[in-house]
Amino acid sequence: MYESGKRSYLDLPSEAQAALIDAARDASPVRGLTHGYYKYPARFSPVFARAAIQTFTKPGDVVLDPHVGGGTTLVEALAAGREGVGVDISTLAEFVASVKCTILSEAELDTLQRWAIKLPQRVDIHRPSVTFEDYEALGYYKHLDDPSRWRLRKAIDQALASAVKLQKPRMVAFGRCVVLRTAQWALDGRKQPPSVDDFRISLMEYAGEMLRGARELRAAVKENGRQSVTVLRRNAWGLQHDPSLFDLRAPRLVVTSPPYPGVHVLYHRWQVDGGKEVPLPFMIANKLDGAGGSYYTMGDRKYPELATYFANIKATMSSVAAIANHKTVFVQMLAFSEAHWQLPKYLEAMEQAGLKEMFLSELKKEGDGRLWREVPSRRWYSEQRGATPASKEVVLLHQKLIPSQPQARQSVRHRTGLPARASSATA
Repeated sequence: MYESGKRSYLDLPSEAQAALIDAARDASPVRGLTHGYYKYPARFSPVFARAAIQTFTKPGDVVLDPHVGGGTTLVEALAAGREGVGVDISTLAEFVASVKCTILSEAELDTLQRWAIKLPQRVDIHRPSVTFEDYEALGYYKHLDDPSRWRLRKAIDQALASAVKLQKPRMVAFGRCVVLRTAQWALDGRKQPPSVDDFRISLMEYAGEMLRGARELRAAVKENGRQSVTVLRRNAWGLQHDPSLFDLRAPRLVVTSPPYPGVHVLYHRWQVDGGKEVPLPFMIANKLDGAGGSYYTMGDRKYPELATYFANIKATMSSVAAIANHKTVFVQMLAFSEAHWQLPKYLEAMEQAGLKEMFLSELKKEGDGRLWREVPSRRWYSEQRGATPASKEVVLLHQKLIPSQPQARQSVRHRTGLPARASSATA
């Protein structure tokens, strides 16, 4: 770190800065490893997560994502031989991130390959299907009894019943994720669902694609060394007091994409028939929905001046800062519905959390000196009210304001007695 005027700059070679900038602005489709398991809303690019990990960490370092979402950060950390810790309040995010970071054995992959080939045969509209009555009673099939969708609902149930028969929890979770990904394609954002025949074909195609990703991740881990991955299903607020992290070394990198201030994103549900929300993804994952949208976005976007959001983000990042040290680099990618006042407010919250904004010297002559990127077309931006500059995202860089005292901390190891809310994705 060095200072120039009132700004502090990260001490990075020009070529490392250029690589990070190029990766942030990369607009290529999300692909590779297990990233295609599920289209988690507002996920950031694996190319950028990979570049941040390569730039700021070494093999064996700890990488933390306090808003882990679909697990992009953890997958890239695992593939690169880094230890990963992810935190999210959503049970759906916990499920997706854990499945994506599970290293399946060759025997398990072969079994799943045989299952995937036979899977389309398990979907037959003329045969009875298992109804998941508990979830039905709780309303998780909402809006799926329409004449245009009941056949697809039955097909999903039949595919899900086939996944459950895999019995081994790791393989069942993978099977559920295949159904989750296919059902998302079939339902989310569609006014008219596909035919059952198309659903069958897509089941096999997505299963094949996911198995290829699982093998690719397995090969990367074999090449770069296997490190642990921990997924905690909880709010990041108070993270420093979580017993499962007491022996965690300070993370070398915190890289995350928190909920965007004032930007409406459906993290927890799908939309059918022109905007009707369905909680079906939780049922497919065998999880329960926590609450409404504000539960996952740290506060209602309609609350005056987003006071709840900024109070929550300050509390969250204060907790993350408490387990970091002066070497930890914080990398956040986010967008704003009204950046002219929300960005200064966000930076104020970061300062109150004990973090100092850092800059890249290569961007001194570019705009405000921050790393901005154009956002590829995303359906959820059209759901915002009024004009908004949220077609752009910014990468914010921070370090701790006051260097912490060195502490001898050991790495997290999966052990008996770990709280139930912590899942070991690679065990």
